[in-house]
Amino acid sequence: MRTLFIKAGILILFFLNWGTMFSQCENVTVESLTNPGIYDVATLTEADGLRDGPAYFGATVYYPTNATPPYASIAIIPGFTASPDSVEAWGPFYASHGIVTIIVGTNSIFDFPEARAEALLDALETLREENTRNDSPLLGAIDEDKFAVSGHSMGGGGAQRAAVLDNSIKGVIALTPWLPTPELDHSSPVVIFSAQNDAVAPPELHANIHYDSTPNSTNKLLFEIENGNHSVANTPQGGNSSVGKIALSWFNLYVNQNDCYCSLLTEDLLDAPESASNVESSFECEILETQENSSQTLLYPNPTRGIVNISLQQDVRYQVYSVTGQLLRSGELKGSFKQIDLSSLSGSMFYVRINDQTFKIAKTR
Repeated sequence: MRTLFIKAGILILFFLNWGTMFSQCENVTVESLTNPGIYDVATLTEADGLRDGPAYFGATVYYPTNATPPYASIAIIPGFTASPDSVEAWGPFYASHGIVTIIVGTNSIFDFPEARAEALLDALETLREENTRNDSPLLGAIDEDKFAVSGHSMGGGGAQRAAVLDNSIKGVIALTPWLPTPELDHSSPVVIFSAQNDAVAPPELHANIHYDSTPNSTNKLLFEIENGNHSVANTPQGGNSSVGKIALSWFNLYVNQNDCYCSLLTEDLLDAPESASNVESSFECEILETQENSSQTLLYPNPTRGIVNISLQQDVRYQVYSVTGQLLRSGELKGSFKQIDLSSLSGSMFYVRINDQTFKIAKTR
């Protein structure tokens, strides 16, 4: 029987501009996580003038040709004895969603995770130089404050170690990672994809330990693919395409700093996913365009077990929305004692609109 453990902590802030938030997030949907995305993709290699990094062997950069820069970027490396072809599908996938992607090989196919970590950091240096190379189509188009790393197997272990070596990395996407006795004291938000039937890097010996070894203060997610093998996350299509959708959402949430992807993850992609045999998470994210609530507490308690009190004397109209904007309940409240009952509604977060103000309310069990 499949078990599912989700321990997600959401940083709750109040906001006043309801219309602005939803207009910014209306295009962020599960359907928008298509493969390929909406942008055209081109490639660069060393034959085009790309830097030949000493810590890796061979590189291909995939980039969008009709998106709007500056671009966030990700460096990807394959696993033990594998070539870049084994993770090649990630290049056009990310680039078609507006993300510059560099996929590199290793100086030796037998390189262990630490050498792969160094190769990923060297790949990021190549992107920095591409950002200043006069003949590059990416001249001035790369946001050097938005770098992520990824890799498969030993490459996934290397990606996590790269975050330890360079604390400027904004995100890690580990694909069925292999890394014994991990030392993962870093603050880079990390998503770890593991596979239930992985005989090379069994979750109980690798991914699960990696998750537990990552500090609780670090935003982290473990997604184990049901019946998956060691190569199930080598492409975005893995786990009935859940791998690509979650990886892209995680990247956009923490590297591109687009908080619209928070509810997409928590309410859609991680809400009892059919492709998962185990999910564990501990991460915080904010809602765009939020503001601190006024000093007067209009709605209380928050969090609530179901009943929300309203401390206003005048008659009020109210609406209750889900985090994706679906109207769940509305009405008018009169009299000096006003309450809204959320106990029968499924979900743990709601927007409650009272007259011209909107508040984020958390519901606990």
